[in-house]
Amino acid sequence: MNLSSYLFWDVDQKNVDFKAHSRFIISRVLMKGTLNDWHEIKKYYGKEFIKNEVVEIKYLDNLTLNFCSTYFKIPKSNFKCSSTKQSYREHWNY
Repeated sequence: MNLSSYLFWDVDQKNVDFKAHSRFIISRVLMKGTLNDWHEIKKYYGKEFIKNEVVEIKYLDNLTLNFCSTYFKIPKSNFKCSSTKQSYREHWNY
């Protein structure tokens, strides 16, 4: 899979297993990736697999949660991230 290298700035990209780390990869692409990255994961995993994985992700920002809820036609309350709060505060919006 040909994904943007900046998505894996904190890990060794050579050690990323696209099958074993699918939830990690999907969340990174959804929150930080480009449109090309989105097309790559759809082609690799398929929309149904992504749909099943995205509801299990523990943290999605509000924009990504809204996108996934609308795109996959899933109520926000069905997402695991909607019932868990982030343990640290976000940066102030000046």
